[in-house]
Amino acid sequence: MDELKRHVEIDALLSLYEPLLTDKQASIMRYYYRDNYTLSEIAELTGTSRNAVHDHIKKTEKKLREYERRLGLKKKSEERHRRIDELKDEISDKNLLELLEELKEVD
Repeated sequence: MDELKRHVEIDALLSLYEPLLTDKQASIMRYYYRDNYTLSEIAELTGTSRNAVHDHIKKTEKKLREYERRLGLKKKSEERHRRIDELKDEISDKNLLELLEELKEVD
């Protein structure tokens, strides 16, 4: 998996499972994936070493993937969006189309 795809995947998982992380895990992952801080910048902000930040990110990525493996929220959301898009292709009623679009935004 290339770096950009991995980054997008982890950011999506973080959006879904962030409440399950510790405050420290969540903040480090936000710094890295959302704010695009370097490992050195995060280390300075958190008062840890660059290597510790790297290890922390790798462990948390693994934890996020495990949450997805067990709970499947990302997979279910993607499937729900796919099915809504299929329905939208079959419907011409504007009110129903608007409701379907709103339903997609519930995630």
